[in-house]
Amino acid sequence: MSNMTAANTSSVAFQPLLSPVIDKIINILMIVVLFITMVSLGCTMEVSKIKRHIVKPKGVVIAVLAQYGVMPLTAFCLAKAFQLAEMTAVVVLICGCCPGGSLSNILALALQGDMNLSIVMTSCSTVLALGMMPLLLYLYCQGFASLQNAVPYVDIIISLFMILIPCGAGILINYYRPQYAKTITKVGLTIMMISVVGIGTTASIAIGGTILTVLSPPLIAIGALMPFTGYTFGYIISSLFKLNHSERRTVAMETGCQNIQLCSTILKMAFPAARMGPLFLFPMVYVSFQLMEAGALIVLFRCHQRFTRTENDSYQPAATEGGFKSPSEGTV
Repeated sequence: MSNMTAANTSSVAFQPLLSPVIDKIINILMIVVLFITMVSLGCTMEVSKIKRHIVKPKGVVIAVLAQYGVMPLTAFCLAKAFQLAEMTAVVVLICGCCPGGSLSNILALALQGDMNLSIVMTSCSTVLALGMMPLLLYLYCQGFASLQNAVPYVDIIISLFMILIPCGAGILINYYRPQYAKTITKVGLTIMMISVVGIGTTASIAIGGTILTVLSPPLIAIGALMPFTGYTFGYIISSLFKLNHSERRTVAMETGCQNIQLCSTILKMAFPAARMGPLFLFPMVYVSFQLMEAGALIVLFRCHQRFTRTENDSYQPAATEGGFKSPSEGTV
């Protein structure tokens, strides 16, 4: 099978884009950063909260169905609509089938969402990814004539299994040494954000003009539409099932936010460089729009809060004017 150099053009094999030394350094950094990120994600998981949501699983079930229902289907539809070539379609599908990331917890907090639901949903989608991600990739690849054998399922399953180890370590740290959990989480998130910028910039400079493959109009459009669709349908689905407003905002963030560290690492490690080329940087495009769109939603939410609060405050005197007597209005 051949590979492509643009989103919807005929395929040719990529020439080596990075020197062996830089390529090895980036591979090691991505593995280390993913390990740290997953430990920090595990540190946010509390067994008691997970048990509580397992006993009353309505919110988690709806959230997980939204995560593994909306995003893979969106990726499939966009890949079809833009008539993506073989390997580009695989990249978009893998990004759409990934579990939620720890960044969604921060965004849910900024939107005053249900943090217990956010953390439990991230935990469940991460564990379920071991079975759901290969299954969904297999099912959606059937919709493309040339993709049935394009996905290295065994390598992806091994990668997913390996992320459960640091995640489990984080859960144990939070259970036995909870005093260290918050610090580890903060450090992990900080390293994650720095690494996204650092690795993305380093790889882009080393790759040079070939980075335009990732910045092609179809991939830019897909990177913008995927998180927006996830946020929108996550909120709509949770509204249909009558979750409360904080839970709706949480499900919206959890649905639209993907684990881009995991996605980039799978794309870089599971596929030969000659097949993948610079496309392993597509999750960087995704996370840029993911953050911009979430930031816009947070600003709108805060403005709405301030407006309704001001409206209530201005209404308060009118409510008391005829309904209550001041102390000076006592008996004559």
